[in-house]
Amino acid sequence: MNISVIGTGYVGLVTGTCFAEMGNNVICVDNDIAKLEKLNNNEVPIFEPGLESIFLRNIKKQKLQFTNNLEDAVLSTEIIFLCLPTPQDEDGSADLKYVFGITEDIGNILQKTSDKDFKIIVNKSTVPVGTTQKIADILKKYNLNNFQVASNPEFLREGYAVEDFLKPDRVVIGTNDDFTFEKLKELYKPFVMQGNPVIRMDPFSSEVTKYAANSYLATRITFMNELANFCEIVGANIDLVRIGMGADTRIGKRFLFAGIGYGGSCFPKDVKALIKTSIEHKSDLNLLKVVDKVNDEQKHILTKKVLKYFNNDLTEKEFAVWGLAFKPNTDDMREAPSVIIINDLLKLGAKIRAYDPAALDTAKFYLSDSIKYSEDQYLILNNADALLIFTEWNEFRNPDFDIIKSSLNQPVIFDGRNVYEPMKMKELGFTYFSIGRQPVQ
Repeated sequence: MNISVIGTGYVGLVTGTCFAEMGNNVICVDNDIAKLEKLNNNEVPIFEPGLESIFLRNIKKQKLQFTNNLEDAVLSTEIIFLCLPTPQDEDGSADLKYVFGITEDIGNILQKTSDKDFKIIVNKSTVPVGTTQKIADILKKYNLNNFQVASNPEFLREGYAVEDFLKPDRVVIGTNDDFTFEKLKELYKPFVMQGNPVIRMDPFSSEVTKYAANSYLATRITFMNELANFCEIVGANIDLVRIGMGADTRIGKRFLFAGIGYGGSCFPKDVKALIKTSIEHKSDLNLLKVVDKVNDEQKHILTKKVLKYFNNDLTEKEFAVWGLAFKPNTDDMREAPSVIIINDLLKLGAKIRAYDPAALDTAKFYLSDSIKYSEDQYLILNNADALLIFTEWNEFRNPDFDIIKSSLNQPVIFDGRNVYEPMKMKELGFTYFSIGRQPVQ
């Protein structure tokens, strides 16, 4: 099929590349000239495992191309995917100016041309309920009739996005039109050969499904974080509680790990947007309000532990940080707990040196020159007063503890992701603080 993907951000680039991998001809459109220059020079602008190899393969096969010419892309393709940013507005709602702006552009293009081929416009951006209908209403203003608008939310995990797209748990298609559904079902057929479902529903339900999935997962994480704080007070171990809970098939094992709060481009924004939509429709989702509040508070938990250990005085203390990205296998730092904690510590007079396997360049955007950066995880330990871990990258799981111990001024670790076992750390001679487990000193 001939497909255009409008927007080459995280979702758009993965979407376009994976569709090309299945033999489709894909045109990706963006108005960021600097990004397009990188893409056309065979450079992948994001860190996402597995993406570069299929990106380069499909560039070479000429199945994947990049342009800023929206008109050519729209007119030469039968299915148009909208993969546009929906950033959080000041009031918590999703800002739809990019989605609606491009829709107006598409309307203008199709109105001017004699090309009357049927077009399917597919919204993949995360949008509030009713947006698909609003997109259709905008296009109708241009006296267009030969089109359908469908909702097709993405469920991609950063760090596993290629795997998730190529082998999805499910594909959700929101449309009331039989032809549109069959066309999109055919497009996704190569991705669900093992029998995972292609689920048809109305666009309203499709839009809610995306927000509901992310908000529920955010709720699980937040529940475990709050439970971890309780466990620490009463002397329980959140890791053992997690194992006991996860063995119940009604609950399952995923998204039960305690830590310093969720971040990233999806959970914080989507929870706030769903809260805002619920208020607008006078059907408040009060549980999500608590989730949002508790998650914000959880991002300060490690700061409190550090402050208590150093007797409420961090003046001239210098800390080494491992991990800046909001999760492993990505360079994304949107809403990352690391940014909150580092700013807390800086305000209290501390100095920070940081290492991350992928997010150092991203960190400079969020933290500027307020901290020192290094590409050597051990070098930053020299004469530091403690090691702080914010991201559970695999390379942190079995480090050289002898180097850590000899490099630090004192063998103290504050672990925001429960990477190590407390008893092992005690045996190695560390003072060790984690989340939801008794501190070992």
